[in-house]
Amino acid sequence: MRRMDKVGSTPSSNPWIWIWMCHVIGTCEDQETPKGLSAPLSVGESIFTTVRRRELTHFRLRYRFPPASTPPCSWVFLLDTGPPVSLKLLLPVMELESRSCANFLELASGDLLDIPQTPRALPRVMTAPGIISELDGDSDGTSSVRRERQIIVANMLPLHAQRDAETAKWCFSWDEDSLLLQLKDGFSLETEVVYVGSLKVEVDASEQEEIAQKLLENFNCVPTFLPRELYEKFYHGFCKQQLWPLFHYMLPMCSDHGDRFDRLLWQAYVSVNKIFADKVMEVMNPEDDYVWVNDYHFMVLPTFLRKRYNRVKLGFFLHSPFPSSEIYRTLPVRDEILKGLLNCDLIGFHTFDYARHFLSCCSRMLGLNYESKRGYIGLDYFGRIVYIKILPVGIHMGRLQSVLNLPSTSVKVREIQDQLKGKKVILGIDDMDIFKGISLKLLAFEQLLQRYPDLKGELVLIQIVNPARSSGKDVQEAKRETYLTSGRINDVYGSPGYQPVILIDRPVARYEKTAYYALAECCIVNAVRDGMNLVPYKYIVCRQGSPRMDKALGIKIDSPRTSMLVVSEFIGCSPSLSGAIRVNPWDIDSVAEAMNLAITMPDSEKRLRHEKHYRYVSSHDVAYWARSFVNDLERACKDHYRKRCWGIGLGLGFRVVSLSPNFRKLSIEHIVSAYKRTNTRAIFLDYDGTVVPQSSIVKSLSPEVITVLNILCDDPKNTIFIVSGRGRSSLIKWLAPCEKLGIAAEHGFFIKWNKNTDWESSPLTTDLEWKQIVEPVMISYRDATDGSNIESKESGLVWHHQDADPDFGSCQAKELLDHLESVLSNEPAVVNRGHQIVEVKPQGVSKGLVAEKVISTMVRNGNPPDFVMCIGDDRSDEDMFESISSTVSRPSFPVAPEIFACTVGKKPSKAKYYLDDSADVVRLLRGLANASSPKPACVAHFQEGGSAFSILIQLMNLLDGRRVEGQGL
Repeated sequence: MRRMDKVGSTPSSNPWIWIWMCHVIGTCEDQETPKGLSAPLSVGESIFTTVRRRELTHFRLRYRFPPASTPPCSWVFLLDTGPPVSLKLLLPVMELESRSCANFLELASGDLLDIPQTPRALPRVMTAPGIISELDGDSDGTSSVRRERQIIVANMLPLHAQRDAETAKWCFSWDEDSLLLQLKDGFSLETEVVYVGSLKVEVDASEQEEIAQKLLENFNCVPTFLPRELYEKFYHGFCKQQLWPLFHYMLPMCSDHGDRFDRLLWQAYVSVNKIFADKVMEVMNPEDDYVWVNDYHFMVLPTFLRKRYNRVKLGFFLHSPFPSSEIYRTLPVRDEILKGLLNCDLIGFHTFDYARHFLSCCSRMLGLNYESKRGYIGLDYFGRIVYIKILPVGIHMGRLQSVLNLPSTSVKVREIQDQLKGKKVILGIDDMDIFKGISLKLLAFEQLLQRYPDLKGELVLIQIVNPARSSGKDVQEAKRETYLTSGRINDVYGSPGYQPVILIDRPVARYEKTAYYALAECCIVNAVRDGMNLVPYKYIVCRQGSPRMDKALGIKIDSPRTSMLVVSEFIGCSPSLSGAIRVNPWDIDSVAEAMNLAITMPDSEKRLRHEKHYRYVSSHDVAYWARSFVNDLERACKDHYRKRCWGIGLGLGFRVVSLSPNFRKLSIEHIVSAYKRTNTRAIFLDYDGTVVPQSSIVKSLSPEVITVLNILCDDPKNTIFIVSGRGRSSLIKWLAPCEKLGIAAEHGFFIKWNKNTDWESSPLTTDLEWKQIVEPVMISYRDATDGSNIESKESGLVWHHQDADPDFGSCQAKELLDHLESVLSNEPAVVNRGHQIVEVKPQGVSKGLVAEKVISTMVRNGNPPDFVMCIGDDRSDEDMFESISSTVSRPSFPVAPEIFACTVGKKPSKAKYYLDDSADVVRLLRGLANASSPKPACVAHFQEGGSAFSILIQLMNLLDGRRVEGQGL
């Protein structure tokens, strides 16, 4: 069998995992043999057996390529995880950590192994152990059993847990109020949903295995059991004391105002993310399953999943605010978290403000730009498009309506009515949290009673306080201030039988909250910073009522419904509630006036506002939100198998480069072979970022590069050009030692065939009067944009903004582009926007025309090239790649040459090849110089090794050879 078979996992409810080892060539050493697996295997032996899922903890496949003389062979595979296994063959060992041979396929080169890119697949479910004689699979290499599965990852599982009083056994039930459970309504009935998270109770180690099996079988839940100390550092430490305050714009300016960054807590956060990632990998099939990670607890988890499975289908939704870049940049691990999120395919936010802050952080800290195309926002991250989703979460309409119809709710409504005796109710329901603005709300209510004395005895503020989700000095301080303020208001404005503020600080059942919602004239949410507060949505649905609730309230079924909302500008639901009265919670006077307006507004206007809100809330429920997110995730992942992927980077800096399947690294051995067998060669090289590093302050060529270029130019078979956007004076100075080198300056406006020829100007245009129009415009933008500058060329002008503020510079560049295009609409000039530049140059001038002119001249002189190499690193070089292809494909061209169009850096390009950096370019040119014929005397210096420099050159050449040998890996 000359192929490799991809395998998938068994259904998650099965505790057994099938292991298949097929036709091994060589010896197999099994350090930790699982039960039921015989070892060692004999040469040629096939085995098919099972082991328990919990016995498989780690899988590392160590393999060696067979030499060309070895017969065709297959490889060792495990389903899911497994123990360390080594397969020894004959060449130096390469190590690959993988649980799917998909990674191996991505790395394997067609030049080394004849392995099809889309092999047939093993069936996902196998019914009996035995020898496999024939395998049937889909032609596209995916699993033959296709059932969509969503793996939902969150901090807590949507379960209630309690011990049975009689048996002392743990009993579990669904938490019907959990958002994670409710979002299932957005999936199709055929979709299997698996939950990964922690339990809300601590389980003894001796019971964990039994409970894990029970939860998997009965609830499709995969629990993660974390040690108490680790969980404390993770949740109450890093999440609640560092991330949560920062994301709510609270900086630890002093020890009494938040906790400073603690590296140990960060390590705990990373450890828990890794544990959760491992749990996900135990149950997922990376080819078919979608993984949806929820909230700030797991912002680096995507890195671990993407590292193991380059093509994992991965979405993330942040349920909290995302701070502005000025706040976020204070986090010492800011880059690691950003890169973790960027390892997702889709990132969701409640509001555009939160998404805008995230995009700004990516721009300022990672240098990434985004673009909006056909209504979708996308970030290009090393060839992968990371999409941004903006949609606030909704509520579960059915759940609320069922509570409205409970008899206990009706009883509670009548009880509250008797207690309040016709008073108007303003309702607030908040967690005990410093960000909820409870004390500010109370101060505004106090101001309302002071300003409108007639409201005394007629108006009541009912404030329900949910239990705090974290502990600390800030929570205790917020609680103390709330009690002091409410007590003062009741003392000053209260009277016998009347209490202006009713503070309910205890766990309140859902039916009781629903009763308060239904009775309240107005609901106020006054948070100073909050993610997606669903209290206003619940209030609107409860005010819409139900037949049973209408009867309890004593109103007609068809009577008009009203509701009034006062919401903070700083909560996630505010943009979607256009009929609400929006307030700045810090402005106590305006909040007081808003509450007065809400209770005194005419019923007709209240009805219109309510109807508008109810239409939105009922149509944008939790099912709509989940369905929309999953649909966008599927769209974001549809191109996964159309591109080749490479994993690069270490640790939390890991990322995947995704490029066209035909895009590959240019092998020195491959191009040298073509170079040797050809007789007329045309070579085009960009300057900055190609033969000179882009980041280098010194732009002149190194002695080594000058020597290499001179060797290449001395070969009579070669015609070599440096093609640059630089001015000709700079290029003449830097390239003076290379007398036979051709130079094209200012994108080809000036061309010089060698040092002894004159400059030729572009015949396309001689009218440069438009520069007088452009220069004053650029000067005004330079003066208005600190850090920008203007580069003046003979044929054009360039405005640079690389040293300006990233956001402001980009904004100004867009404005300048529009401005120049409008004033130059009738001029023979074009305006281009490049990487941190806006350039104006004559029409028809491009690097592509340089390549076309040189090749056409060679053809006219009777020397058509049979070898064309072009290397460049930026957008202007793409014109050369395109021009070369079109020029040599013309019918007038004698014979199509071998073309090597190569971009510098792994990025989307019209070129077929890439090199990593300018150092790679120099190594390639050195390889060509060593292959030049006749060989100049100076080449002996490269090979004889008489000095430390020449020894270094030999060593680098040796390393090049070794690297070419493993090129496909």
